[in-house]
Amino acid sequence: MLTNLHVKNLALIKEEEIDFNDGLNILSGETGAGKSIIIGSINIALGEKASKEIIRKDADFALVELQFVDGRDIVKNVIKENDIELEPDDSVIISRKITKSSSVCKVNGESVALGTLRKITSLLVDVHGQHEHQSLLNKAKHLEILDEFASKSDIIKLKDDLAKEYKLNKDLKNKLEELNVDEDERLRNISFYEFEINEIDEAALVEGEDSKLEESYKKMEASQKIVSSLGEAYSALSDNNCASDLISNALGALKKINYKDEEIEKIESSLTDLESICSDVSHMISRYMDDNRYDEEKLVEYGKRLDVINHLKAKFGNSIEEIINYRNEKEELVNSLKNNEEIKKQCEEDLKLSNERMRDICKKISEIRVKYAKDLEVKIINHLKELNFLDVRFEIKIEESNQITLKGFDDVEFMISTNVGEPVMPLGKIASGGELSRVMLAIKTVLAEVDEVGTLIFDEIDSGISGKTAWMVSEKLNIISHNHQVICISHLPQIAAMADSHYLIEKKAEKDTTTTGISLLDKKGEINELARMLGGDEITDAVLLNAKDLKSQALDKKLK
Repeated sequence: MLTNLHVKNLALIKEEEIDFNDGLNILSGETGAGKSIIIGSINIALGEKASKEIIRKDADFALVELQFVDGRDIVKNVIKENDIELEPDDSVIISRKITKSSSVCKVNGESVALGTLRKITSLLVDVHGQHEHQSLLNKAKHLEILDEFASKSDIIKLKDDLAKEYKLNKDLKNKLEELNVDEDERLRNISFYEFEINEIDEAALVEGEDSKLEESYKKMEASQKIVSSLGEAYSALSDNNCASDLISNALGALKKINYKDEEIEKIESSLTDLESICSDVSHMISRYMDDNRYDEEKLVEYGKRLDVINHLKAKFGNSIEEIINYRNEKEELVNSLKNNEEIKKQCEEDLKLSNERMRDICKKISEIRVKYAKDLEVKIINHLKELNFLDVRFEIKIEESNQITLKGFDDVEFMISTNVGEPVMPLGKIASGGELSRVMLAIKTVLAEVDEVGTLIFDEIDSGISGKTAWMVSEKLNIISHNHQVICISHLPQIAAMADSHYLIEKKAEKDTTTTGISLLDKKGEINELARMLGGDEITDAVLLNAKDLKSQALDKKLK
């Protein structure tokens, strides 16, 4: 559930912090008070596109933070998969900071991409706004709703199986297309690829030899100077009157001493070590000079070999490993082209079998949809009747299309009739805005039974309704809030009266600036806000009495 919302420097909000509760949370306020800003700030934190224009004029940045508590494994796994630390109390902290030039999203303090943010937040909250009513006009949404209702069946596994088979099918089609070349082009390709293979084979490449050659080339190129310098060092250590002779003379002088104390013995030992070291170093220099004499022929040989390797790198890859991989790929392609008809025949057979497997999976998915569609129809009709659709008929039409997609071959469409004697028609052709919002609420009520998302947010769910229908909508929201946290913006007193927690959104003018604030109402505040919603500007004793009665009715309905 969403436990806290913190907003700073966003539109009319200077800084506000809101703690939300379990059950039904209602947000209300006068027109223009900033209700849409509150929902807008949540949407921004969840990953919706944000313009720099939302930053308050007197600020450099806008910040929105959401804190959820959700201990489900599915949430923890997605967080861990993205290398984000889990909080010990199962909280998930979402933040988004927007500046004039950038937008930074964080989950539990770790910066994440928008795609990752949306993947995580989609498991935490479902925001249902005015635009989602309109999504019912799209048949693709109908298929999505039906599959969500059937999610407790094998449909998810079958759709995963279909996705794998669909990819295999696509790969086979691409391969078959590559094999469908004319004879002249096939022969040209064989000749060209064999030329490239022979060019690489003639070079007899060995992995890693380029780096060794480059090192040898550099060393040989510098060997003249190296040997000259080492010669000087050798002379200093080994020629007449050299360091080695001087150390030997010093050692001989010490050996003439008849009495030697501890210090003299240390000096003699050190000179003995120096004599040994000089001898070892002289031998090392001699060996190195013998092994690394400057050889012009070898230098030319190294250069030619490097030219061959670098020429191949320019054509086939940045390393010997890439060149060899390129060569092997072309060899496979040549074999494929030489055996084109045989491979093509096998590919066609594999594609035929893949098509059959895809159709079989689609058939199983369709059977599940048909089965669950009947149950969904009954449940939606029952909820629609409770939402004042007295003579409603609702059907889910499922037809097989000519095309298989990642979702199967079904074409799903919701059909409805709201008046006696009228035939069922596509939902989008006959439902008004207010009717669409009630249909969506009925669907949400049904899906709440299978939906594991902890928080549902409703904006404009009461659009186009009033009176008795408003009471019915409030009862539906109450039912949903038994298993989910519900946050709802409403302008209808019947819905606000059903609140477990009621928040007031107000616009205030302070000095030369206007701000929007939000506060949790106490019982007296709830009655006063209901009275405002009932009576407008003038709140009389009669309106207050009516508000108390309305709240009492709502409490009675909640207890039933």
